[in-house]
Amino acid sequence: MTTYYITLPDPAKARGQDPDLAFKSQSADGFASDLQDALASTTLFEKWKAKQPDPDAVPEQWGVTDPNATVTGSQDDLQIKLEARTTIKGEILKERLRLLAGPHWTLRDVR
Repeated sequence: MTTYYITLPDPAKARGQDPDLAFKSQSADGFASDLQDALASTTLFEKWKAKQPDPDAVPEQWGVTDPNATVTGSQDDLQIKLEARTTIKGEILKERLRLLAGPHWTLRDVR
């Protein structure tokens, strides 16, 4: 199990390019819930895959899930801090964060 420490410096800007895939939340708990769902279920992956020019060509490794993933969120001044505990590899977690938040997130630490 790996713990990822993530910051959303400006939560209002933490939106990916595609509104169907992006965060919709405004609160720390909402962001945490959305990210946890993106790690624990195939919902985000399946939506993204359906939008690809050749969905059948998308490697299934990008759809890996961790049903035991947990994400907690807290408000720290104006930013949101997320702590994600999961078995999902960093490159996949980063891709899901790009879909959810665009470039408006920072990976602070990994343990």
